[in-house]
Amino acid sequence: MTDWQDMVVGDRMTVDGEFASRVESSPFTRQEWGLIMTATTFEIENPTDEEAAKIVARTDQLRGMMPEIEKVSDMTPMGTPQSESDSGGIFGSIRDILGLGDSGGPDGVDEDRLGAAKRLVSEYAEALQAHLESQGRWDEIRAAAAENDE
Repeated sequence: MTDWQDMVVGDRMTVDGEFASRVESSPFTRQEWGLIMTATTFEIENPTDEEAAKIVARTDQLRGMMPEIEKVSDMTPMGTPQSESDSGGIFGSIRDILGLGDSGGPDGVDEDRLGAAKRLVSEYAEALQAHLESQGRWDEIRAAAAENDE
């Protein structure tokens, strides 16, 4: 039994290259995109149904990754954190921990950026499926996913 995700490693590399321009036009840097993808898993829903089968992005872990993504976005071009005066310093950190800062939702997650990240990985899943279909591999991949579901 072969995991379908192992079968698409080369395809993902191709899609990654093709998708790079989409990432560049998004609100995320390449480093942030890497973290987003680390927090995302992909599944094939309804793999036995030729019409309904589709690759979907599971983003359940993404909310927990958003603070790390924000740390990356707060870095200077040299890879160092911005000065304390820029980031709010220790008092800003305490306000954020207590939920008193203006850092987004109740858990400090910027809901707009979270939504943008979810939409972007959804687009990526669609691009991956379209690539597999265009290469004539979609049926093979669906069959492997269906076999793994048994």
